[in-house]
Amino acid sequence: MPNKYNKSFSEAINEALEFSMKKDKNLICYGLGATDPKNIFGTTKNLEKKFGKKRVFDVPCSENALTGVSIGAAMAGIKSVVTHQRLDFFLLAMDQLVNSAAKWYFMFGGKVSIPITIRLIIGKGWGQGPTHSQNLQAWFAHIPGLKVVMPTFPQDARDLLIDSINDPNPVIFLESRWLHSQRDKVSKKINKKVIGKSKIVKPGKHITIVAMSYLVIEALKASKYLKTVQNIDCEIIDIRTIKPLDYKTIYKSVKKTKSLLVLDTGNKICSVASEIVSTIIMNKKIKLKKRPEIISMPDIPEPTSYALTKNFFIDYKKITIKVLKMFNKKDKKSLNNFFKKDKLHHDQPHQKYFGPF
Repeated sequence: MPNKYNKSFSEAINEALEFSMKKDKNLICYGLGATDPKNIFGTTKNLEKKFGKKRVFDVPCSENALTGVSIGAAMAGIKSVVTHQRLDFFLLAMDQLVNSAAKWYFMFGGKVSIPITIRLIIGKGWGQGPTHSQNLQAWFAHIPGLKVVMPTFPQDARDLLIDSINDPNPVIFLESRWLHSQRDKVSKKINKKVIGKSKIVKPGKHITIVAMSYLVIEALKASKYLKTVQNIDCEIIDIRTIKPLDYKTIYKSVKKTKSLLVLDTGNKICSVASEIVSTIIMNKKIKLKKRPEIISMPDIPEPTSYALTKNFFIDYKKITIKVLKMFNKKDKKSLNNFFKKDKLHHDQPHQKYFGPF
């Protein structure tokens, strides 16, 4: 039997849920769409059939209430994985999260834990517009008592979700719908205690690119051109966990490359990217050759129309141009040839992606 097998991000999430539910009979899984034909982008497929209606179920459209149910269940010894098909919908439950789930371990002197995992779907494009496309990882990371996880690859999605479910306190688990259909090799071995550990997905020596979620994919695309045509060797770090942040890996990389670019799916003001850059600058042991840079979403709501979003999103083109500017390199001809090869729509992650959105 092979040690690794090919899985999509969605299949990896589904595997993590099945594994965890088999291991813990007191674990329940619910959310809007958990048992509908689409099964939340395929992530909850067949779980109701395997574990029954009492453990896997759909719920009324009441985000605040269903989050409160998970908190009460946790206090009674029942773990929950609660899923919201858009992060934006979950904002109705912020009181339950911030004033209850995140605080109670502290308020009860460590005697009460709230072991809940809240899966929130994020993304962009396909006309999602201002209220269906927000990336608020920095907002959640600001709250003491919460962990915030943001995987990119199927292996990490599976392992981090299992780790999140095993955590005794609340974890926000952010999934980009642009990643659900991405496929990669997944090891049979489950890596444990991975929350708080970033991952170098591409070693390099000239610049450190710190990225999260789908932007790791875009950074890898940009790095191919930068290496083969411009001889700029990028080291790419997938931070995987927004809180706690693995500064040790970032420090080590930046000390080597002495250059830093941070990519953030959220808006720039008070962002994860600005937090990383400010922390690096304040570290007296790190000497940079170049001013660190950030690429993040602009501080305006996301438009709905295809035309208005054409130059709105972060992609490998913007990353490539930014790195070339940092290294004072210009080569319009080769750059244009590189971009011409791309036949994708700007709101299409890969050629086989045609929804669901």
